[in-house]
Amino acid sequence: MAEERSKNSSSSDELLQLVICQLSDEEFGIEISKVKEIIRIPEITKIPQAPYHIEGIINLRGSIIPVINLAARFNLSKEKMDDRARIMVIELDNIIAGMIVDAVTEVMRISIGDIDPAPDIIASNISEKYIQGVGKLDNRLLILLDIDRVFTEEQKMNVAQLENTGLIFA
Repeated sequence: MAEERSKNSSSSDELLQLVICQLSDEEFGIEISKVKEIIRIPEITKIPQAPYHIEGIINLRGSIIPVINLAARFNLSKEKMDDRARIMVIELDNIIAGMIVDAVTEVMRISIGDIDPAPDIIASNISEKYIQGVGKLDNRLLILLDIDRVFTEEQKMNVAQLENTGLIFA
């Protein structure tokens, strides 16, 4: 019994390292292992007839990277980009893409024991299938995104086509 308690306490003491970002006054956490880098927003080349959530493409050190507006993808209000807005370069199933967020505020570790499963009804407009859980931090809640599930397989194919050929098929 003591051994079982020890196992449970050690698993709740495991830490998850997260990049914390803001979208429409909400705080979200993304596992740091999914984030390749965070950059200021350069000039974005628009793509004709692209889906609403695709902002366009950027040239990142010689690589063409599709850029997705995460707020638009979640049907949250698209804030006007200011000096705090950033692109988080992430990897989705071997696809490199940029995600625009309103701000990146910090990198933190949170105990697995402080994460609850996503509730049945979430106050924001984000479907719970994207939510890995909700982190409880002192006086705030942190929505943990499962970045691999943010996009459907079809949307990932569209982003991959954009990344590889410069074309999007809607």
